[in-house]
Amino acid sequence: MDWHSHINAYCERLDAGFWSEPINAITNLAFIIAAIWVWPRTKGLPLAQALTAILFTIGLGSFLFHTFATPWAALMDVVPIGAFILLYLFAVHRDIIGLGRWGALGATALFFPFAAIAVPLLNILPFFHISGFYWTVPILLLIYGLALNKIPGIRRGFLTGAAILAVSITARSLDETLCNVLPFGTHFLWHILNGVMLGYMILVYCRHMLAGAARGR
Repeated sequence: MDWHSHINAYCERLDAGFWSEPINAITNLAFIIAAIWVWPRTKGLPLAQALTAILFTIGLGSFLFHTFATPWAALMDVVPIGAFILLYLFAVHRDIIGLGRWGALGATALFFPFAAIAVPLLNILPFFHISGFYWTVPILLLIYGLALNKIPGIRRGFLTGAAILAVSITARSLDETLCNVLPFGTHFLWHILNGVMLGYMILVYCRHMLAGAARGR
């Protein structure tokens, strides 16, 4: 693989220039602003702080991808996203479901066979195939939200997160389809909505943890 080859995947990009996607690049500030805003609200919770730090790096990684537009920059884009998904799942399994460290690690590892089954199925569906992998996340949030409906705040939090993310993925998927109507595309909405959604999901976790600590006093 040529790690420095040019990737042209979005409406806004017309050439290989660094600032060929100005809107897509600048809207990565949504992740950084969300991380800065959420950080003091983590109240020292280690996993919440780790998730917030990853949220910040998502903004940096995505900025690199939408400026350099190369395979190495694409890797900087997707690795933090994957890390956020896995760490959040671990937090859910350990601290919300209460499986303990090793049980949470095992349950989190099940994401890989889940994705291995779900992504090929999503990829054969019209429209969903455009962002097949990403749809696995709102599906999981929906499943967990319904399954954990008796835990205060979790059902509403997870279902709200799933709804925001579904709209966000839809915007991502419509980008190239709407090029003739919107030359700058709709991918920038994916950044803005994801910044809101990921920050919100960290707060859902924090509220659960802090409420439990308050009840334990």
